[in-house]
Order: sequence, then C-alpha cells, then structure tokens
Amino acid sequence: MSETAKIIVEGKEYEFPIIVGTEGEKAIDISKLRDLTGHITLDIGFKNTGSTKSDITFLDGEEGILHHRGYSIEDLAEHASFLEVSYLLLYGKLPNAAEYEEFTSTIKEHTLANEGLLAMFNSFPTGSHPMGQLSSMVAALGLYYPKALNPHRSEEAINRTILRLMAKMPTICAMIYKKRNGHPTVYPKNSLDYVANYLNMTFGQVTMPEYEPDPVLVSAMNKLLILHADHEQNCSTSTVRIVGSSQANLYATISAGISALWGPLHGGANQEVIEMLEKIHHDGGDVDKWVAKAKDKEDPFRLMGFGHRVYKNFDPRAVIIKKSAYEVFEVTGMNPLLEIALKLEETALKDDYFISRKLYPNVDFYSGLIYQALGFPEEMFTVLFAIPRTVGWLAHMVELLGDKEQKISRPRQWYTGQDERSYTDLQKR
Repeated sequence: MSETAKIIVEGKEYEFPIIVGTEGEKAIDISKLRDLTGHITLDIGFKNTGSTKSDITFLDGEEGILHHRGYSIEDLAEHASFLEVSYLLLYGKLPNAAEYEEFTSTIKEHTLANEGLLAMFNSFPTGSHPMGQLSSMVAALGLYYPKALNPHRSEEAINRTILRLMAKMPTICAMIYKKRNGHPTVYPKNSLDYVANYLNMTFGQVTMPEYEPDPVLVSAMNKLLILHADHEQNCSTSTVRIVGSSQANLYATISAGISALWGPLHGGANQEVIEMLEKIHHDGGDVDKWVAKAKDKEDPFRLMGFGHRVYKNFDPRAVIIKKSAYEVFEVTGMNPLLEIALKLEETALKDDYFISRKLYPNVDFYSGLIYQALGFPEEMFTVLFAIPRTVGWLAHMVELLGDKEQKISRPRQWYTGQDERSYTDLQKR
C-alpha cells in the first residue's frame, strides 16, 4: 500500500498521496488540495514546492550530491567533454562514437550566425550590458526561422532548433566580446572542437589565423561548461519552463532564461565575488577584517560565494573548480586575488559563525577567478554561464514538451490588499 500524508484543515482530515523519486526523495502530492479544501499553500520563493517531475538532474543539498541522468558531476567533469554531457542531458544517455560524431558534425554545420543579425547588433548602444545584448540577439534569432516559431512543431524541427541554438550561442557570445573591444568578428573555425572554437572566436584575431588556445585552458573551460550545464529547478530553469508552458517558441524561452540568469543573485554572483576580492585586495588584503565585517549584523557587507540556496553542506562543483583554478594559474601566473580567496576560505571554514550556518564556498567562489585568468572581463562572466546553461534549459524544454501532464504554469497567491469597496464619482473624491 502506498504511503499517504494526512492534513487537517479546519477540523477535517484529508489524505494526499506521497510520491517517491528514484533516489528516495519524497513529495506530498497536493494537486487536489484546493479542490478538496478550498485552501492553497503559501511557499514564498518556492523553497519547498515541486513544480514538476524530472529525470534530468538529481541534487541532494544536504549530502552535497549532484547527478545528471545518474552520472555524478565528479565523474563527468573528470572524463567527459562538454558535448558528451550535452548529449546526455538532451537525449538521456551518453553517445556512442557514431552518435557523438553525428552530433558534433551537425552542430558545426550551424555555427554561423545570420549576417542580418549584425545590423541589429551594431545598433546596440556602446557600453550596453552583454547580457542584455545576448537576450536580445537570441530572441531575434528566432525571427530568421519562422517555421520554428510554430508551437505544434515536429520532434525533428525541435531537435534542429536545439542544435542551432547550441551551435550559435558561442558565436554570438564571441561577437559580443569582440564588439566590446572594437575588434572585427572572428568566424567559427570548425576544425576545432566546441570549446577551443569558442576561445578562438573570442581571443583569436583576424590577423592571427593560427591562434590555438592552451590545452590546459581548454580543459578548464570544458570543466566550467560541464559544471554549469544544469542545476535542477533554479531560477532561470524554472523561468524557461514557465515561459515554455505557454507554448512559446524555444528562442523566446531561452531568451527569458538569459534574462533570469542576468540577476546578481543568480548568474551574476561570480562577478560579485571578483568585485569583493578586489575590494579586499585594494584595502590591503586584511582577510580577518572583512570576515569580522561579514559577521557584524550592523554591517551591510556580505561574503559573496559562500552558502547556497540548496546545498547545506559543500557544493560538489566548488571542489572540482578549485582544482582547475590551480591548473589554470600554473599557465597564466598566480593571481593575488586567488591568494586572498584561499585565505578567506580557510578563515571562514574554521570560524563557528560560518560553520554553524553551513556557509561553505560554492561554485561562484572560484569560477570568476578562472574566467578572469583566461582573460574575460567581469561583465562577460554571466554570458559565459549562459553558454552551457542553454543546454540545460533546452533539455528541460524537451522534457516539458513531451510531458502529457504538463499544463500552463499558473501559481496562486495570498491576497493581502484592500478589501471590497465601492466606486466613488471623480468629482466627489
């Protein structure tokens, strides 16, 4: 007999089914709560609310576990390429050699962005934020593929759009970087793999056709892309699912995800870590002083890159990325900000204030340092996050489109405004 949960509402008892996930995670199915009781639940920020079933990513915040389709993030980051992980997220399994060859070849066929986008791109104000440019460009990209905007598209058409978006995201992001520096666009070089091609379009020059990125830096970038590819029902993924539930096209849903990712509490956190480390560095590097400020309730200063909404232990991605940071700095040279970060981490992890609050370093704590070492400016950090997360968003859209139980998202609210009153004529008010 399946488990049930009993809820007493205004003296009357109701039973609701308890459903159990693959990893033993339990949820109370309250889909019929309002129909049976007339009540809704209030869960500000959706901290305890499951909005969907998913077989893409499993996350256990208490144990520090992150799995994609059953594979641990540690295993994937150590052995897989980003495109292997992308295939896994999209299609549910790791590709064999033939499938991988076809997948990568098809992506290479779509790496060029339509030249018509350049007119719009060149009209963006000088100094406009890269994330605003990226969101606009992805939304506009759909206008060049009108058939893809049909909500009742075939599985083949959906897959073609997925591969097109995956292929063009690095190209568009590299265009944004080049525009920022006033440099001409470097076109895709499809003899390179996905990661090396992006670095070539970003840091290569038209006058330097033989540019080849350092293999250590390519490897670090590959790991960063894998670590950011999907992270369950976070703010941007939930946004993509909500927008997609209205049967909006994939270009619109990904553009919406980019806008959600833009926020400093989500994708912009690694930029804030760098800004914090620079502030400490310019102040003389006294870590103890800034740890004390973080503990002072009257001081607005916060230690960025510590703690996580879901992880209540360590962030498994942070362990992987810390190792990559050392490998990168062996190539690029030591960064004084890394030394401050290490001191900050060591001090905080020995302090009862942080231990009791489970404030451990998260993935953002080290990722910004690597991006900076690679040569990216801070305002490009979130753009770099968007490239791999696009794959996660698309995987969730594939899942949503194939789920017969899905309906348009429509959360309820608890109204706290003015109670009923009557209209008064304008002249009598």
